[in-house]
Amino acid sequence: MPSNSVIRKAVDVDGLPASYLTAAGADGHTDGPPVLLLHGTYWSRVWLPVMAELASAGLRPIAVDLPGLGQSAGELDARSATVPALADWVRRFAAASGIDEPLHVAGHDIGGAIAQHLAVGGSGEVARLALVNSVTYDSWPVPGVQRFRNPEVVDSTSVEELLAARRAAVTAALARPATEAEISEYLDPWRSRRVGRSWMALAGAADSRYTLDLVPAMRASDTPKLLVWGEDDTFQGITYAERFAEEMPHTALVRVPDAGHIPMENDAKAVATALSAFFSPEGA
Repeated sequence: MPSNSVIRKAVDVDGLPASYLTAAGADGHTDGPPVLLLHGTYWSRVWLPVMAELASAGLRPIAVDLPGLGQSAGELDARSATVPALADWVRRFAAASGIDEPLHVAGHDIGGAIAQHLAVGGSGEVARLALVNSVTYDSWPVPGVQRFRNPEVVDSTSVEELLAARRAAVTAALARPATEAEISEYLDPWRSRRVGRSWMALAGAADSRYTLDLVPAMRASDTPKLLVWGEDDTFQGITYAERFAEEMPHTALVRVPDAGHIPMENDAKAVATALSAFFSPEGA
C-alpha cells in the first residue's frame, strides 16, 4: 500500500464480516466526515490511490468491498447481486459502521448505479453524490460483463478462464503500463472460486434498467452531484458524462485528461482533489 495511513478493517453486516479500506489524516485521526466509496466490477482496490489524500483533506474515506467480493465474506446470487439489493446492503453496512444518514457517497463503475439508487431510489438519504466513470443511462452492461448473463457461460467458466478475462479487463481499464505485481494484486480476489461466483452473479444481474428507471427522479433531484471522468475510458465513454451533466440539475463535471476507466490510477491527485473539494465541509 502506498501509505501507512491506509488500513483495512472489517465490520459485521448480516452476521458476516464486511471488509473495507479506510485512512487516517496526517494527525492520525479518523474522525472526519465519512465518505462511502463504492466499487463495481472491480473491488476496493480501485480507490486505494486516493485514500491517503482524501484523509489528509480531513475526510474519512471508507472503501467497502461489496458482499462476496474483494475481501468481504459471503456470496452473491441472482437476487442479492441486483443494484437495489446491494444498495440496501450498503445502507446496512453504513448503519453497522456508525455512519449516519444523509450519506456522502462516491461510486465507480456499477458502484455508481448503486450510489444513484441510494440517492433517489426511494429509501434513505444522500447529501452528496459523486460518480467516477460510472454506469449511467443505457451505458451498461458492456460486452465483457453481459456475456455472464448466460447461465451456460457461468456454468462453464473455470477460475482460470475468469482470471484471464479479468486480466484483460483490468489491463484495459488501467490505461497505462502496469507491472505484473499491480495486475496480480487486482486479480487476487478472483483466485477464490466463491468470489468468482459472486462476481459472475453481479455480472449476470447487470441491467441498465436500474439506471434508466432512475432518470426521472434524478432529473428532479436537488442533491449536489459531481462527475469525475477519465476522458479516455473505453468502457464508459465521456459522452455519457456530458449528457448526465447537461440533463441533471446541480451537477458538475470534472474531466481527467489522459485517463481511462479507473482515473484514480492515472491521475490520483486530480481525482482526490475533486472529491475532497466536493465532500469537504467547506465545499458543502
